Amino acid sequence: MATLLSVNVGLPRDVAWQGRTVHTGIVKHPVEGPRLVRRLNVDGDGQGDLAGHGGEIRAVLVYQRQSYDHWRRELHRDDLDPGRFGENFTVDGLPDDQVHIGDRYRIGSAEFEVTQPRVTCFRVGLRLGVPEMPSLLVSHHRPGFYLRVLTEGYVQAGDEIVRTRTGPHELTVAAADALLYLPDRDPEALRAALDIPALSPGWRQSFRDLLEAPAAAPPIGVEPAGWPGFRPMRIARIVPESATITSIHLRATDGAGPLPLPRPGQYLTVRVPGAGDPAPVRNYSLSAASERDYRISVKREPHGAVSGYLHSRLRVGDTLDVAAPRGEFVLAGPAASVVLLSAGVGATPVLAMLHALAAAGDERQIWWLHTARTAADHAFAAEAHQLLAKLPHGHERIYYTATDPAVPPAAPAVAGRIDRAALAALDLPAGTVVYLCGPEGFMTAMRAALAELGVADADIHTELFGALAPINPGITGSAGVPPHPPAGAAGTAPQITFARSGLSVQWRDDFRTVLEFAEACDVPTRWSCRTGVCHTCQTALLSGGVRYRPAPLEPPEQGTALLCCAAPDGDLVLDL
Repeated sequence: MATLLSVNVGLPRDVAWQGRTVHTGIVKHPVEGPRLVRRLNVDGDGQGDLAGHGGEIRAVLVYQRQSYDHWRRELHRDDLDPGRFGENFTVDGLPDDQVHIGDRYRIGSAEFEVTQPRVTCFRVGLRLGVPEMPSLLVSHHRPGFYLRVLTEGYVQAGDEIVRTRTGPHELTVAAADALLYLPDRDPEALRAALDIPALSPGWRQSFRDLLEAPAAAPPIGVEPAGWPGFRPMRIARIVPESATITSIHLRATDGAGPLPLPRPGQYLTVRVPGAGDPAPVRNYSLSAASERDYRISVKREPHGAVSGYLHSRLRVGDTLDVAAPRGEFVLAGPAASVVLLSAGVGATPVLAMLHALAAAGDERQIWWLHTARTAADHAFAAEAHQLLAKLPHGHERIYYTATDPAVPPAAPAVAGRIDRAALAALDLPAGTVVYLCGPEGFMTAMRAALAELGVADADIHTELFGALAPINPGITGSAGVPPHPPAGAAGTAPQITFARSGLSVQWRDDFRTVLEFAEACDVPTRWSCRTGVCHTCQTALLSGGVRYRPAPLEPPEQGTALLCCAAPDGDLVLDL
């Protein structure tokens, strides 16, 4: 018979951690007497990060006395009291390898349903002072689990726990946890998990992604073979496209045969030796590509050292170091119609998509919507017009934002901006997919307008060349500081380059991981577990290699690294 040993609660508080402040409800302590359990949590309890914890699906966290005994032995600890793992219910019984997703239990006057294993975030390591704890919970198959409250009621220590229903397919908590976080997954187990109504939406989507990934529809274009690291490419042509944008045609110098065809919309990472020391690294969209050469199109920024060099000092015959095409902003599978929506130099990746659609003779409704300041700033005008003429149902709308009111622009351009009314006039059919690229403010406004018109968020694809939005769960008071070398003495080697952040700096051995080094440089980072479990920190490795300490539970995808447990094995260039 299983028994409720302790009811533990704690309200969110600010906790000091590694020089930062974490807002968390991980600190919980036992309470005496009956407690009312409501739909969202136990009375007197709360969660600091509602994106990953709490809510109706994760109202109550359960951990077992038997797991406490296990960790006392493994960690050689005698201070592990109830609530130390952040759980609301400390129980005797209900082991993770015997409790199933969808099981229902009556405790006191309340009834509960098992929805998912514990979320493996860094906070349990923070609470225990054992940073690798999230990884250990998974590898030892002792995560604990969440309950949904079916019937509100009172519970207290000593209550008997009675199972009232067994979940379908009898997928245990430990098996579900391994299915998400460990390799060698059984597709049939994934399908069975998706057939369990009680499974939380987040885990359901993760399992669906794992199951569908191998069968995902291939994008238009040939899968690139790529190449490791950087290779030299020769400048074959330099072509001005507008008053501010110049195209650079790149060809292989090594006679290695045809270039791999990129996916339409991908970009190149380019290292420019002549523009600084160390050589700066930048990302540029491929505006066109063939097996013979690649074309990138670069806007000259007023104070851009790299764009200034490429515009004024680069010559035909010079070489640049180039990494293989990459990026997820690519043409996807079938859609009712396609909208290519851009502003300024944001036309470059969607122009590559237009090339692919025209080459395929695509018979769908294809909309090309672009905004520029003036005709002089409008790059690729003739090229896009000619490509659209090859499409049976190609449409073109051009907007100039800074024209003389007395001199209207020549057709097909009009004065003004793309706005909600302009998009509504298109009368886009359901299932339209939009590919959107341009300045951040433009993309924000367009996304909002499209959402108001009923375009699903999943059907709006955007490109972002700057740093990705950070994922730092629970961290408070973090300011947007530009990336910089870490405080203290300069390092010696190897050299770490954060491509999206435009920073190259020497590694220092007093840092344990690349993630910690990036944080010290105020490079925007993404993480959750910090121990190689969740893969939130997985980052494209443009050049170089890493060594792991500890080894991740599941290796990352080829060409990527898990920064939370990686140290550099030589010079690194990261898409960060």
